[in-house]
Amino acid sequence: MGRMHSSGKGVSGSALPYKKTPPSWVKSTSAEACEHICRLAKKGMTPSQIGVVLRDSHGIPQVKSLTNTKILRILKANGFAPEIPEDLYHLIKKAVSIRKHLERNRQDKDAKFRLILVEARIHRVSRYCKESKKLPPNWRYDSATAATLVS
Repeated sequence: MGRMHSSGKGVSGSALPYKKTPPSWVKSTSAEACEHICRLAKKGMTPSQIGVVLRDSHGIPQVKSLTNTKILRILKANGFAPEIPEDLYHLIKKAVSIRKHLERNRQDKDAKFRLILVEARIHRVSRYCKESKKLPPNWRYDSATAATLVS
């Protein structure tokens, strides 16, 4: 399948192991992993950053194989879940940085076009998040207040 706003048709990505059980060399337990996840969430890390830290520093290749639960579900159960989904957060952050760039460089037509594409993606992702109850039904993206969402 092609990309939404570019001509790329790349399909490469990481493939998860077929076995659902954790590898024999993993020494951590499920409780230790949950404890690490909560501690990293208190520091303000996003779920994907937590996964990278657990993989690189604590030797946990896949949290789901160890705990039978995903990182975001563990965060929700302990009350550390972010108020807006991570993918939407990063799109809003990108739109805010493009707007900031356009304030300094009014003549940048390409940045203006890319801002339109990013905001179209924000509206599409937010519609999906409302349908799947990840966002409240009255949530709206507003470019004027977007900077406060990501700060």
